[in-house]
Amino acid sequence: MSVKMMRLLQLFLPLAMVVFLASQPLPTLAQNDGDAWARKKSGWLQLTPAEHQQTMDFADDYKSYLNISRTAETSTREVIRRAKAAGFAEFTDPKQVKAGARLIVPDRDRAVIFVVVGSDPIVEGTHVIGTHHDSPHIDLKGRPIYSAGEIALFKTIFYGGIKTYQWANVPLAVLGRIDTTDGRTVDVSIGLHPGDPVFVIPDNAPHSDKDLRSRTYTEVLKGEELDPVAGSIPSDKDSVAVEVAKQLISTYKITEEDLVSSELALVPAASPADVGLDRGLVGAYGQDDRLSSFCAARAILDLKGTPRHTAMAYLSNFEEVGSVNNTGADSQFLNSTFARLIGAQRGSSYNDLDLRRALHNAEVISADANDGVNPIFPYNSETTNAARMGYGVAIKLYGGGFNAPSEFIAKVRGLMDRNNIPWQTQTPKVGVGGGGTIGGFMSREDMEVIDLGVPLLSMHSPFEMSSKVDVWNFYRAMSAFYAQ
Repeated sequence: MSVKMMRLLQLFLPLAMVVFLASQPLPTLAQNDGDAWARKKSGWLQLTPAEHQQTMDFADDYKSYLNISRTAETSTREVIRRAKAAGFAEFTDPKQVKAGARLIVPDRDRAVIFVVVGSDPIVEGTHVIGTHHDSPHIDLKGRPIYSAGEIALFKTIFYGGIKTYQWANVPLAVLGRIDTTDGRTVDVSIGLHPGDPVFVIPDNAPHSDKDLRSRTYTEVLKGEELDPVAGSIPSDKDSVAVEVAKQLISTYKITEEDLVSSELALVPAASPADVGLDRGLVGAYGQDDRLSSFCAARAILDLKGTPRHTAMAYLSNFEEVGSVNNTGADSQFLNSTFARLIGAQRGSSYNDLDLRRALHNAEVISADANDGVNPIFPYNSETTNAARMGYGVAIKLYGGGFNAPSEFIAKVRGLMDRNNIPWQTQTPKVGVGGGGTIGGFMSREDMEVIDLGVPLLSMHSPFEMSSKVDVWNFYRAMSAFYAQ
C-alpha cells in the first residue's frame, strides 16, 4: 500500500467509525439489564396470594365509596359517616384534645379534616395528608331551564378542565342542594337510582353534521352547547320548559327563584365497574381526586393506637378551579384547625409563634392523581420519567423549583422502601402539559411538602381508570406515613 493511501485511511477511518456508531440505536432501559429502573416490577408481581385478595377487597370498598361520593358534599357526608362508625367524634371542646383522641373537623359540609392526636405536642410535628375531593363536572346555571324548539334543556357552565365532547351522549345525574329563603336545605339526587330519569347532552348525527366537521379537537362541542335534555312533553297551555319548572317546584316544594341559591351539578350516572377480563382496573367517574381522598380517609380511620406525631387527613374542595373559596385549600381552614388544636394543648399560654412552629415542623403528603402513560398515545409522555399503571406510588418531580426538598424526597423514599411499597416517578413531557396539587398552598405556610400520586387513564373524563394495585399501595404508603 502506498504512503499516500495509508495517509488517506488514517484521515477517513475515524470519521467512518463515528458515522457507523451514530447509526446504531441507543440502548433503552429495557436493554440495560443492570439498570435499577429496568429491574422494577409491576406491583401485581410483588403480591402474595393473600395480598392479592386484600387488593381486590380494598378496591371493592373503594368502588362502594365512589358510587356514593359523586360530589365534594356527598364525599364529605360519606367519609364523616365512616369516621363516626370508626369511633371519631366532632371536635367541639378543647378538652377532647388528648393523646389518642380521634376527631372530626368539618368545614361547611364540603371539606373536612380528620385528626388522631399524637403523644408528642402538636408544635413538635405532625403528619398531614392533603387531598381534594371535587372533580370536573358540569354545573347548572342559576336560571337553568329554557326551551329549544320542542325540547327543554338545562343551561350549564362547566367546572374544571374537561374535554367537552366526552360529555355528549353520556347519561348524567343531577346532584346537589337547593337552599331557600326560609332556611331549608333541599337535597337533590336524580339519576342514580333504578327507575330515575337521566339527562343527556345530544350530539349531532353524522347525517347532518357537515358544517361541524371542521371544528378543532377542543371545540367539538363549545361550552355553551353542553346543555342536556331536561324534558320533552308540552301542555296545552305552557311550553316544555314551563312544565319542567313546574315539576321541580312541585317535587321539591321550592320556587323557581330558589334555583338561584342552589348548587346543582351534572355528573355521570354510570356506576363504578371493573375494567378488563382480569378485573385489574377500577373504572369510575371522579377518581381525580377522590382516589387520594378515599385512601387518606381509610388510612387515618384504620390507624391503630396513638401515633407519636398527630395525624391529619385534609379533604379539601375546589382544587379543580384553583382551590378557591372558603372550603378550598387556599383558605385559612387548615391553619385555623391547627390553631384550635394547639390552643387546646397550650391553653392560655398559646400564641401565634406556636402556630408558626407547628406549621414549620409539619410534614405533608400532598396527594393527587396524575396521568399515566397511555398505551394508545405513549408519545405524549416522556416514558423514562412518566408513571406507569400498576407500578406504584408516583413521586412527582416537576422541576422549576416545584419539587420537594431532596432530603424530604429521600425520607419518603426510605419509608416506602422499608415497607416494600413500590414507587416510581412522574415528570410531564417538557412543553406538553403538567398539573399540580394543593401542596403549593401548604408550602407557602412553611410546611414540608412532597407531592405523591398514582396514575390514571382517561383522566378528567366521565370514566377514569386506575390500577387496583396502585390504589392499594397508595393506601399502604399513607398508612406507613401516619404510623411512623
